Amino acid sequence: MRIRLGYVAISLKLPKVTSSSTVTFKTYSKFISDEEKLNKLKRVTLSNLDDLYKILQYNVENQIHFYRITSALVPLATHPEVKDWNYRSIFKKDFERIGKFIIQHNIRIDTHPDQFNVINSKREDVVEATKRNLFFHVNLFKDMGYNLGKMVLHIGSAEGGKDKAIDRFITNFRAYPKDITEKLILENDDKTFTAKDVLHICKTVSAPMVLDIHHHLCNNDEDSLEDMIEEIFNTWNEEKLPPKIHVSSPKSGEKDRRHADYIEVEDFIRFIEMCKPLKRDIDVMIEAKQKDLALYKLVQDIKRIKSEWKFIDNTTFEV
Repeated sequence: MRIRLGYVAISLKLPKVTSSSTVTFKTYSKFISDEEKLNKLKRVTLSNLDDLYKILQYNVENQIHFYRITSALVPLATHPEVKDWNYRSIFKKDFERIGKFIIQHNIRIDTHPDQFNVINSKREDVVEATKRNLFFHVNLFKDMGYNLGKMVLHIGSAEGGKDKAIDRFITNFRAYPKDITEKLILENDDKTFTAKDVLHICKTVSAPMVLDIHHHLCNNDEDSLEDMIEEIFNTWNEEKLPPKIHVSSPKSGEKDRRHADYIEVEDFIRFIEMCKPLKRDIDVMIEAKQKDLALYKLVQDIKRIKSEWKFIDNTTFEV
């Protein structure tokens, strides 16, 4: 059983590097000419893409094989009032350069569209806006030439009651373009849709499930994770990459939904030991506040406590 560790978007070891610089629509609107507006978007996007490349280089240097790209990579990419923003053609070579690097170094990449993307909304305009936003991620993977890219999404709204919301999600998911649905992986949340709910949905629509351990701790209806873990991993059976999970620790108290700076190593070890009999490789996305620093600390803590676990490189180990 091989486990790879990854982190989200920002490297705290690279303090002046960010791929998440933004341009608000308010700022964009202050520019008088179309040329000024476009130049502002181009400058920020180029900075983000250059810094993303630097982060990926840093990841390779530190043997980090799993990484989540920010959803803020291209400012105002899907804003309905921003016209003639042809970033895909303008930065075609930049996307290709990034994708070539990802593939060359065998990095696993995914994204996590923002929470306002709600497939099961009762409002048709929200469902359509979500479709438009998700196509941004689909096109990002396409422009990079990275066919293994996936985007993590929550189930969304509970309007009308959870059962009706689940039915609405399944109906809308099936009506969405295949270009989107084949890239979606679905995650349990910390308030409404439990791991058991999401497992049911994933089996119904044939989508992989991303287990978030922290969310399960906060929202579980007393369902046992041990009873579900094999079925959760089996939703990945038709995928080329191994199952992925999200790991974070409560900031204060067991049910605290806020993320702590680092990962509680004892909890993490217990989870891995629970998975061990299944003999499945898994990729672990660390969602701690301290980003890559939390990853390094978790590695140190594992080595201190579980010396029998064999590290293959800086962030990959076998049990």
